[in-house]
Amino acid sequence: MPDLKTKLHQARLYLVMGVGKESPAKSFRIAEAALKGGVDILQLRDYSLTDPQLLSAAKKFRVLTRRHRTLFIVNNRPDIARLSDADGVHVGQDDLSIAQARSILGRGKLVGLSTHRLQEAKRAFAEGADYIGVGPVFATPTKAGRPAVTVKYVRQVAALEPKIPFFAIGGIDASNIGQVLQAGASRVAVVRAITRSGDPRRAAEGLKWALGNRPR
Repeated sequence: MPDLKTKLHQARLYLVMGVGKESPAKSFRIAEAALKGGVDILQLRDYSLTDPQLLSAAKKFRVLTRRHRTLFIVNNRPDIARLSDADGVHVGQDDLSIAQARSILGRGKLVGLSTHRLQEAKRAFAEGADYIGVGPVFATPTKAGRPAVTVKYVRQVAALEPKIPFFAIGGIDASNIGQVLQAGASRVAVVRAITRSGDPRRAAEGLKWALGNRPR
């Protein structure tokens, strides 16, 4: 069975989603459909939940991702990631450092970092991130108030030919994924493109197809 870093390097489509307090059962159905559609990494990001609720959701996502043999990441909470036996944690520029998150998670787990400018990407490489997020490429309500970095930043990171994976993120969907791929990305992370679609499985399949047919 591939180790976590091997699976990470093979991953192309990353879904970030919450479960919410109103209809968690619906969210779990969306997650399962997306995994069936080809999502390679599922991240739980939900600031609306209490810690017990977040841990409960994480454990359910862990069951789903194990069933589909995909990676499971928890946003910003290495403690919840460890308690749910997640594969890793994703942190932001204002969260715990990569080293601090890794010390809580334990050896062998993955730590990803959001970056918004070239200096942050270079620092992430130097500090040992396992992967980085590059964005938001386009304006998105999931990161309200943060200006889009545009595909220019994607080109800058791609030009570095990093040894770790980078995932373009932020407002990416079927209508604009081509621009992101043309800029040099080979992996994307999405939220609404799948969770707000009428058919999450088909949406995931379409994005995965585009990633498999990106310009060489």
